[in-house]
Amino acid sequence: MTTIREMATMSSKGQVTLPKAIRKALNIDAGSRLAFTLRGNEIVISPEDEHNDPAVASFLNLLEQDIAHGRHVSVLPDDLVKSLVTALEYDQGHDQEISGDVHL
Repeated sequence: MTTIREMATMSSKGQVTLPKAIRKALNIDAGSRLAFTLRGNEIVISPEDEHNDPAVASFLNLLEQDIAHGRHVSVLPDDLVKSLVTALEYDQGHDQEISGDVHL
């Protein structure tokens, strides 16, 4: 991922205007909701997940309850586990070119 570094000044009311390059890169415009996370001495600003669907939240809650009570939980097949481990061990490297088409 490309790193963009921009500077901004906070107003007396605590307001900061996000630089245009940052807004453009994240597709943020007026009215966009942002999440602020404090990590040590860094502030991480990210677009709020727009997929706050109550149905998804309910489904995830149901899964959480099933797992907590051991219901509907089974062991993954060995071939699936091997496939997942192989995929996790593959390292393209963050500084290497990506081959093929990339659709975002």
